[in-house]
Amino acid sequence: MPSRQKEILERRFGLATGQGETLDSIGQDLGLTRERIRQIENEAFSKLEREKDKRELKRVFFYFKEYFEGFGGFKREDMLLGDLGEENFNKHIYFLLTLADDFWRISETDKFYTFWTIEEDFRPKVETLLNSLFEKFQRANKLFSEEELFNKEVDELRSSSPFAGAWAKEEPRILHTLLEIAKKIERGPQGQFGLTDWPEIKPKGIKDKAYLVFKEEKKPLHFTQVALFIGKETHPQTVHNELIRDPRFILVGRGIYALKEWGYETGTVRDVISKILKETEKPMCREELLREVQKQRLVKENTILLNLANGKYFSRDEKGRYRLKNV
Repeated sequence: MPSRQKEILERRFGLATGQGETLDSIGQDLGLTRERIRQIENEAFSKLEREKDKRELKRVFFYFKEYFEGFGGFKREDMLLGDLGEENFNKHIYFLLTLADDFWRISETDKFYTFWTIEEDFRPKVETLLNSLFEKFQRANKLFSEEELFNKEVDELRSSSPFAGAWAKEEPRILHTLLEIAKKIERGPQGQFGLTDWPEIKPKGIKDKAYLVFKEEKKPLHFTQVALFIGKETHPQTVHNELIRDPRFILVGRGIYALKEWGYETGTVRDVISKILKETEKPMCREELLREVQKQRLVKENTILLNLANGKYFSRDEKGRYRLKNV
């Protein structure tokens, strides 16, 4: 190959230095236009066409194809280059994939990361499946473990028209690679999959980290405990301030919080008593009322009884049962 063509290919793909260069930067260095550099690059690739039939390259391309088939026929670019080129030969793998006729590069969009495939018209199929997965998470509004996702989604892939026929046996591999290239679906800190804008997947700030702590511990916690779970550098008062302002958290005791989604109601102890009596629509004895209030608030009995003694809101009949005043 002429030295100019060789130099431009080496510089474009970073084959010598490991750092690829743009058409503009090479053109400025060589005193040529961007379009002229592109022409020389195309001429170089044309000259390499006859090299593709050599046995050594055919063996390489066959190995690449086997690699892709192991992942359902496509693979995220950065992972692909890391697997095949390891640390020092990523650029060389990229060059060889570009040189071959049987591999197609699908550029990044807002829905997926750049990936390579062995099927030329594979992009519409990927978009169909990604849209289906995204809508599934939106409808369910919950995290899925890997086992749950694979058990359910493989059946859906099997009946999905874009993956019918020859792809039927590849469902688990396709789903695995789909999750790798998806931009809007990721695995969270707890190992479950969800949408990237959910706090369980990408926590933003103290309040989201606190939310993850409660989800992990599955019980009410004092704000100082939450601070310790988040990290040694987290100030307890900062956690307290965030929890008290966020509607996801309910103050259920002295400095103790729980998640609203667990069934806890907002309000003071008096508000909780009032709500219970209003929903029951009948007088309640002390023991029954104490039991119901303590499902909502982690407070001492005396605190509840002190609130019940407020004659402005509650009254007690001759049998010692409590009811809302004037009800």
